[in-house]
Amino acid sequence: MKKVLSILLMLALTLSLAACGGTPSQSGADSGSQNANSSSTANSQASSNSNANSNGNASSDSSSAAETTDLFTDRDLSQTADLTEAVSYTLSSGEDITITSAGVYVLTGTASGTTVVVDAGDDDKVQLVLDGVSITNDDFPCIYVKNADKVFVTTTDSQNVLKVTGTFRADGSTHTDAVIFSRDDLVFNGTGSLQISSTDNGISGKDDIKVTGGTLSIVAEDCGIEANDAICMADGAITISAKSDGLHAENDDDNTKGSVYIGSGTLDIQAGDDGIHATTVAQIDNGEITVTAAEGIEATQIQINGGTIHITATDDGVNAAKKSSAYTALFEMNDGALTVVMANGDTDAIDANGDLRITGGTLDLTCRSPFDYDGTAQYTGGTIIVNGVETNSIANQAFGPGGMRGGHGH
Repeated sequence: MKKVLSILLMLALTLSLAACGGTPSQSGADSGSQNANSSSTANSQASSNSNANSNGNASSDSSSAAETTDLFTDRDLSQTADLTEAVSYTLSSGEDITITSAGVYVLTGTASGTTVVVDAGDDDKVQLVLDGVSITNDDFPCIYVKNADKVFVTTTDSQNVLKVTGTFRADGSTHTDAVIFSRDDLVFNGTGSLQISSTDNGISGKDDIKVTGGTLSIVAEDCGIEANDAICMADGAITISAKSDGLHAENDDDNTKGSVYIGSGTLDIQAGDDGIHATTVAQIDNGEITVTAAEGIEATQIQINGGTIHITATDDGVNAAKKSSAYTALFEMNDGALTVVMANGDTDAIDANGDLRITGGTLDLTCRSPFDYDGTAQYTGGTIIVNGVETNSIANQAFGPGGMRGGHGH
């Protein structure tokens, strides 16, 4: 059993990530039993061995990764829709389509000034099957989920394009700000492609957003994908070019929410601010991830358990910052390959406002300041390469007005 986050992370991360698929007691809400993401290596047991670090904050020796087997349901992971009782719509310019009940709806055609509105019951699951759809709007979302339990956006083996070209207008007291705007859970899957172009956000969800398949390409003037509670990726290919954050998970009313989980797939982000931003936890179990941004990954706790990650950054490569009152800042790497290339200047490849732990994997850093941490550092396994030279220590250093600061690597 590999080392991972503390028991505090186990409890809190389970609550945060459970938003993507429900707690175990909610299993099967979509279509019977829920399946684990095939790439996830997490399990459900946890150790309660806790200590206090030198700063008096809660810490621990080891535990097990947060349970991820309930993040994705069978229906989430299915890349095709059951069309047995599907209803079909052909889009027409200037005519909205309003869906008020659960079911599968196949959409085709090209239109402008058209919005697909989902305004169904609280328990209704609605599946929108995009089969060669093209919508261009001036000032309102192409897909607008007002109410539902969950909405699936599923692509057939086709190309689909959604664009908003002007300034978004409000819907009453609701400030719509994305090409796909949802007040409830969203799932993106399928076998085709979906291209999104936005003058604000690409996709905004007031609850959770999951991606389990298909090809998703987003160009956005603000964030690529933003969610209040959680963003979870099981598979698929996502490409984002955003002037703010690529992935952004933050709940303004509750700083115990806002997590990002990546189990597999391909993620390519170019962002003006953070590539991946989470208030609570960013957990990467697998996948091919490339980020070019001011900061590569920012969250209170960052855990890397696998995958291949390439970060090019101008501020911090990875930043475990104090953003959530329910978590202590921590960077932990257990497996995988993380490459960070930093710009010159007062920058850090790995910056932790708390503890830093490396138990496995390969960490390859090209930078002036490889590590900057405020708590303690533990190195018990894996390979660390700094500017082409392998090392077996974690030196705490920062370049600023005072120059380089020596530290206490273990």
